[in-house]
Amino acid sequence: MIRPLSEAIARFETIPDLLKRAVAAWPEREAFRQFDYQENNWISTTWKDFETGVMRWRRAFAAMNLPRGSRVAMLLTNSVDAVMFDEAALANALVPVPLHAIDTAWSSAYILRDSNSVFLVTTSRARWNAIRSAGAFPDMKQVVFTNEIVEETGSDGIRLSGLESWLARGNDVPDASLPAGPKADDLAALVYTSGTTGRPKGVMMTHRNLVSNVKQISQCIDLSEKDVYLSFLPFSHTFERTVAHYTATAHGAAMAFARSALHIDNDLLDVKPTVMCTVPRVLERIYQKHQLELSKASDHERYLSDWALEAGWRRFCRENDLPVETSERANLDETVREMLDEEVAVKVRALFGGRMRAVLSGGASLNGTVAKFFCAMGLSVQQLYGLTETSPIVSFTTHVKNHPACVGFPAPGTEVKLGERDELLVRGPQVMQGYWQKPKETAEAFTEDGWFRTGDQADLSDGGRVRIKGRIKEIIVTSTGEKVAPVDLEFAIQEDHLFSQVMVIGDNRPFVSALLVVEPERWRALCDEMQLDPESPETLRARPMLRLLVKRVRAAAKDFPSYGIPRAVAVLRDPFTVEDGLLTPTMKLRRPQIAERYADVIETLYAGHRTA
Repeated sequence: MIRPLSEAIARFETIPDLLKRAVAAWPEREAFRQFDYQENNWISTTWKDFETGVMRWRRAFAAMNLPRGSRVAMLLTNSVDAVMFDEAALANALVPVPLHAIDTAWSSAYILRDSNSVFLVTTSRARWNAIRSAGAFPDMKQVVFTNEIVEETGSDGIRLSGLESWLARGNDVPDASLPAGPKADDLAALVYTSGTTGRPKGVMMTHRNLVSNVKQISQCIDLSEKDVYLSFLPFSHTFERTVAHYTATAHGAAMAFARSALHIDNDLLDVKPTVMCTVPRVLERIYQKHQLELSKASDHERYLSDWALEAGWRRFCRENDLPVETSERANLDETVREMLDEEVAVKVRALFGGRMRAVLSGGASLNGTVAKFFCAMGLSVQQLYGLTETSPIVSFTTHVKNHPACVGFPAPGTEVKLGERDELLVRGPQVMQGYWQKPKETAEAFTEDGWFRTGDQADLSDGGRVRIKGRIKEIIVTSTGEKVAPVDLEFAIQEDHLFSQVMVIGDNRPFVSALLVVEPERWRALCDEMQLDPESPETLRARPMLRLLVKRVRAAAKDFPSYGIPRAVAVLRDPFTVEDGLLTPTMKLRRPQIAERYADVIETLYAGHRTA
């Protein structure tokens, strides 16, 4: 359901307009919340106090006399400091360049140089020293540390300061001397793509691009100043910047910064959010943990859980005009609804804090089984689709007509169509201006008549909903010419809960194989059953184990064509992570990096078989 825009939101032209409205409308309401480790407690900041902090940052920036449009970089985890930096830079008509907090020093250095950044705020000298070791920074003038007290100028002429001493330089700057705010067509961000291949490119987004997307999102989800977001995706990702931070600010909603994505379970219970942006991998982890606990439950508890899933999914399908699966128990759905909700679904929703109104999932494809489970349990999982280049939202799943196999309808004011090879093409006010200092790549990103090429294969036949079939570049073509879309196959194999992560391979190979990351507890149980040592490297290569795993993989993938079912597998104990460079910040597989890391393992899968 598309909602009309309020007059206040309809008038927004630049990102600073959002904050001005929040401060004027709700000065004493909570704006942000973060955990204070010294106090061992959550600390809140009101919109009025937040604005006071933003003004200190604005004055310090003004004291540097930076030209309008100067690029200023941030390398911080999500925090009040991070959003103060962002809001102040934008209000002074500067261009934020967010760096990913766990990126490599080399990647951070590349972005700083490529963007010609003149300013960087980060946590410590050690962090800066690691970046500086990657080369020279001729444009950099100032580096500020949030966790250190320092005031010196390096041999390269770059001034190093603690945050408080840098902020103090703006104490005597009067408000009248602050720079004029930005215009709608001024740059509002250079966000570098975290693509799976090649060097990152700086995506140029204007205030008009971002504000247009905030307005589109506001028409698709009901938000108010009473909502509380839980923020844990990095602000270096446009998904969190736009859908969480800027959209929350537009509506006066509070935002709590999670302590860690790895400990999201505890933060959900503490914060009890009503809205959350997430990536599928986080939902998959919560689902896998729940299924593991369920496997240890009594037969009666598992019986009730299966029934709740069955009845809840039927209810969800009726509410969203989807085909309803019937069974002998279907006529009991309304009779047992309250009992099943109390015994099963309420406990699942409690994993998310018990108040969650909307879980907005984007950044990658969502496993259909995971989506089905949570939707059946009364948790509103709404998929979004987009790219950094589209600010980022192209399509949005609303609370009604939700189809877990699709990523919703095109956002209001957005045009979509299919190009060659069913590539999804997009046109709308949220589409980027191009790639920073890369005219050739910019031209290649658009068709001659101005449609943005997403690089994703799509299907638009389901009543106007968008269904993403996969990245064109990720389609596996075997040496026999067969084409396999890897994501759906990987999801199917993960239906066997022994496998927590899967990457299928086979490009230019005679058949498809799979790398299987096993769930530790289930792996130990399987090894005990087979009388094998779960810690021994030999167990990973034991023929009886591999034969069993191939059998399980083939059973999970039985609905795929025979040429698409893996014939060989390799077992991995260590998960793919963002920290080791094998996942993107949105936790998508970095396929080339994984293939390189495990090249020797992959070669053993094809030993004796000639490739094309």
